[in-house]
Amino acid sequence: MSVSKSTESIDMEKKSSEASIISIILSAVKKASVVGIIYFAGYMQWSVAWFIGPIVLFVLRDQWKKSSDNRRTIAKVAALSSEKDVVLARLNDLPAWIIKQVWPNVNHYVREIVRDSIQPVLKESLEKYKLHGFKFERIILGTVPFRIGGVKVYDKNIDRNEIVMDLDIFYAGDCDISFYLSGMKGGIRDFQLHGMLRVVMKPLITSIPLVGGLQVFFLNNPDIDFDLVGIADVLDMPGLSDILRRIVIETVASMMVLPNKFPIKLSDEVEAVELKAPEPEGVLRVHVVEARHLMKKDISVLGKGKSDPYAVLTVGAQEFKTKVIDNTVDPKWDFWCEFQILESNGQQLYIHLWDKDDTGDDENLGSLAFYETRGWFWVTLEQAKHGMVHLRLTWLTLSKNYEDLETVLYETQMLRASNLNTALLTIFLDSAKNLPQARMSTKPDPYAVLKVGNKTQQTNVLMRTIHPVWEQGFTFLVTNPENDSLFLSIMDHKTSTEIGQLIYKIKNICNKTNLEVSKEPFSLLKAGPDSKITWSMHLRILKKIADEPMLGDAPRVLARTDSNISTPSTADSQVSSQTGKEKEQLPSGDAKQIDSEDVQEIIEDSSVSVVSSVPPSYTLEGLLHRTPSVTSSAGEAGLGRIQMTLRYSVQRQRLIVVVHKVIIPDPYVKLYLLPERAKDSKRKTQVIKDNCNPIFDESFEYVLNQIELGTKQLEVTVGTQKQLFYSSSNILGQVIIDLGKLNLTQPYNVWFDLQPEIDHD
Repeated sequence: MSVSKSTESIDMEKKSSEASIISIILSAVKKASVVGIIYFAGYMQWSVAWFIGPIVLFVLRDQWKKSSDNRRTIAKVAALSSEKDVVLARLNDLPAWIIKQVWPNVNHYVREIVRDSIQPVLKESLEKYKLHGFKFERIILGTVPFRIGGVKVYDKNIDRNEIVMDLDIFYAGDCDISFYLSGMKGGIRDFQLHGMLRVVMKPLITSIPLVGGLQVFFLNNPDIDFDLVGIADVLDMPGLSDILRRIVIETVASMMVLPNKFPIKLSDEVEAVELKAPEPEGVLRVHVVEARHLMKKDISVLGKGKSDPYAVLTVGAQEFKTKVIDNTVDPKWDFWCEFQILESNGQQLYIHLWDKDDTGDDENLGSLAFYETRGWFWVTLEQAKHGMVHLRLTWLTLSKNYEDLETVLYETQMLRASNLNTALLTIFLDSAKNLPQARMSTKPDPYAVLKVGNKTQQTNVLMRTIHPVWEQGFTFLVTNPENDSLFLSIMDHKTSTEIGQLIYKIKNICNKTNLEVSKEPFSLLKAGPDSKITWSMHLRILKKIADEPMLGDAPRVLARTDSNISTPSTADSQVSSQTGKEKEQLPSGDAKQIDSEDVQEIIEDSSVSVVSSVPPSYTLEGLLHRTPSVTSSAGEAGLGRIQMTLRYSVQRQRLIVVVHKVIIPDPYVKLYLLPERAKDSKRKTQVIKDNCNPIFDESFEYVLNQIELGTKQLEVTVGTQKQLFYSSSNILGQVIIDLGKLNLTQPYNVWFDLQPEIDHD
């Protein structure tokens, strides 16, 4: 061995010596070549430019080539990048300096709007709470302009005669606003506003400024917050400060939150009705059927009581509230309401459940945001440990055919709900002429009040005129156009006396072309012979889509089948092998029936989708992806087993956990996300009493992005309310599921073996 090593070292020394000799020879040749070139150039008497010129050309060529390669690389990266990455990369290039440059002009414009439009509304609203004399003294927005966090311009599903963009607006400036209220001076500091502002430029015209007008509005209520100074010691108390904040939010909503739009006319070529009386896209009818397994918030003598739940539904500035159901966690409301939808692309249905408290401090029972417009759903509440809401949504289109009214009236009667509507009336109140004077010395301060059914709306007050021009649009939902009428009263603001009146029967529109009245003058009652009102009206019938299911048509499907027992290792293969097998219906006593929406929510890949009908040819295994609900195995640790379905929705960024079944007396299941095991990640099923073979089928959701999902574990604890004689604990077993090791883009349904409880102490 030593001999071979010495031989190798000798060979390496020879090779290194040979390499050094070759390098010396090459170096000598290079130096001789340089000397020879210089000698040859001198011998030929060449100028120095022969050397400098090529060097300059080579340098320029290299720089041009690098620049060209960079352009191609950037273009390739941009083409392969996602739209989101491109937008985020350009956010820093937004022209903030432009906003800062025009901010003083914006300040002046906003000051006029606040004094002319917002101040009267605030004053009237505060007077309802016996707070009189509200008046702004100083309105200065400060030097810090609002910031645009992002811009989205729509190029699909829009009219070619409009430009639509969304702006993520955030304002947290150094404003200085002072006011008087009940003889005391107060102020607002640190005013903050954040919301998605939509700007619609329409119609597009051929002359400068190329856009006829703007419609500016928030899709949903923006987040508003501020601090009070001056009379803060009086108003910044629980209750009174909330009143002022709520009034400010409602005032902003009444002006700039859908269905309210703030129109800006830019060209005289455009009729005001096009900007100020837009027709909705449709009407969303919502049926809040019931809720189940809500949290218990009330405290009773014996411990935790139940709740007094009610629901608040909002779309933009529109809000409805259900009645309060006392002392229950499974309320049945059977509540109907209807929302006008002006922008289906962006508006959301928000549902917030509250526990009514006699002290006025209602407690949160959970909430959800909904994008769908059709179908029946069981939806899991967010910001709550547990609870679900049963909804039915119906999308109503706007028909110009008056003959559709008969069918619509029949359908609403079948629903047996007294507050449903069959038509939508859009009114554009243009102007009035030759109004009488309510006072001898001065002209009136007229405003118009419109009423259809039990809903009333009014125009702005115009000062000192007998020829007011309002140019305002209104929409009313109509119960029955055959019987309902539109009542118009023109009032004098100073004296509160009526100076004109008109009653118009809505069924008169049925004889008009396309059910439209275009800028027709009508004579006023209780006014002079020359007093007239000019308005335009559109009537639309609320027509249901043809394939929308009728009440009672909601399909039911079996949620259990008999087959072989599955194990965790074979669950996925058994699910796939079940496809195509013939279904076996169980006797009615053994089968648990659920709505098709329950099934869909278990397996939905993106957002909760519509399942209005399920053809009978659908296999149950294909819908539910559910393994057998009967097991005779006690599990690896002899503590039993639990059946669950896990799924991750990429689009909704949610982990969906469905607890199906355990086999123990009076059981419940509790969930935590690890490693934090935070209280807000706790979820708990209801307790099913006096049943050793219960089926929960309860769904829970966690808001997680895909990166977080890979770092989390799900702790599943099974407990019982029955105290077992051989154990001091009600906990029967646990399962710790490593979510990062599972492919949850497809439903993962399996029986898990329960293990002994982990001591967290």
